[in-house]
Amino acid sequence: MTQRETIHCKILIIGAGPAGLAIAGRLKKAGIDFRMLERDQHIASMWHKHYDRLRLHTVKQSSHLPEQPFPADYPLYVPREKLVQYYTEYADKFGIKPVFGIEAQKIEREKDSWKVITNSNTYLAGKVVVATGSNRLPICPQWPGEEEFTGSIIHSRDYKNPYPFKGKKVLVIGMGNTGAEIALDLAEHDIETYISVRSPVNIVPRDVLGRPAQLTAQKLEKLPFGLGRIISRISTRMIIGDLSKYGLKKAKMDPVQQLRTTGQTPVIDLGTVKKIKEGQITVLPEILRFVSDGVILNDENRVEIDQVILATGYRSGIDQMIENSKNLLDEHGLPKDCIGRQEFEGLYFLGFDNYKLGGILGTIYSDSEKVLDAISH
Repeated sequence: MTQRETIHCKILIIGAGPAGLAIAGRLKKAGIDFRMLERDQHIASMWHKHYDRLRLHTVKQSSHLPEQPFPADYPLYVPREKLVQYYTEYADKFGIKPVFGIEAQKIEREKDSWKVITNSNTYLAGKVVVATGSNRLPICPQWPGEEEFTGSIIHSRDYKNPYPFKGKKVLVIGMGNTGAEIALDLAEHDIETYISVRSPVNIVPRDVLGRPAQLTAQKLEKLPFGLGRIISRISTRMIIGDLSKYGLKKAKMDPVQQLRTTGQTPVIDLGTVKKIKEGQITVLPEILRFVSDGVILNDENRVEIDQVILATGYRSGIDQMIENSKNLLDEHGLPKDCIGRQEFEGLYFLGFDNYKLGGILGTIYSDSEKVLDAISH
């Protein structure tokens, strides 16, 4: 058995995704040394793994990393493969060289430093930037009767494209942005598609009259007396319409309130609503249990299904990584602030704030500046 080595450094970054790259780029620009660990074998590894058709839902001018806007020829909504290229080139430009294959397992206080225990060595650092993101661990609920089901059940992280599902009856469980887009991907390829939706949802158009709704929403938020939300509600109602007859209930909170209260992004519609209205995607209520050839719904109806895709989300796993983290995390298991305070001084968190307009990448940009300032002083 190889003996563990303790490696000392002033600053340690955990994760080489967009959040890790953002602070690494800022530190490089400021001439501050650091080490970076990445559990996988690629820069921005999650973007290598995402499904083929995925592209950013936020506009490119609000989604780039510090000191490096997207190339002018990139489309307004950057596709997955171009994003991977951009992140790789960003790392090359700033000389960011992670140590790959190293997974942080525990972070513990040791006197005036932080001890990071990994799958190989132990790192001792004065300051640690945790950039592992809120989508680190997939959530895989279980239902009675799963062992009887003769079809397959996969998590959305393992979905790449619709071709393996040709000729199948496919059920997507969960209607966040991932579930809605995967259902759309399947339906566009003439696959019999169902989507199970347990809770009321907020659905907003990505574009309104050819203009990105994200930019419009940011301007409307500045209007006094809540006028912006009223205008937004009216325009959404006109474009999306009443979907209750299709089995979709509208959330009581408006999209902005939902985002700021729960961190849950509204469903940004790319065409899923049209497919639902056309009957190419069938909305089902909550799943009660599985049977050998399908599912029983909570209204006791039975639906034959061949394959199931769980679009049931992720969790950060910070509570498992950092002991006694109760005072650090909010009710959703995410850090309350990008800068650790009191007993968590010296810890910094990037890529966890889902509560602001503009998307997670926009927040990473602004929060990385705050973290740099805190590290520098």
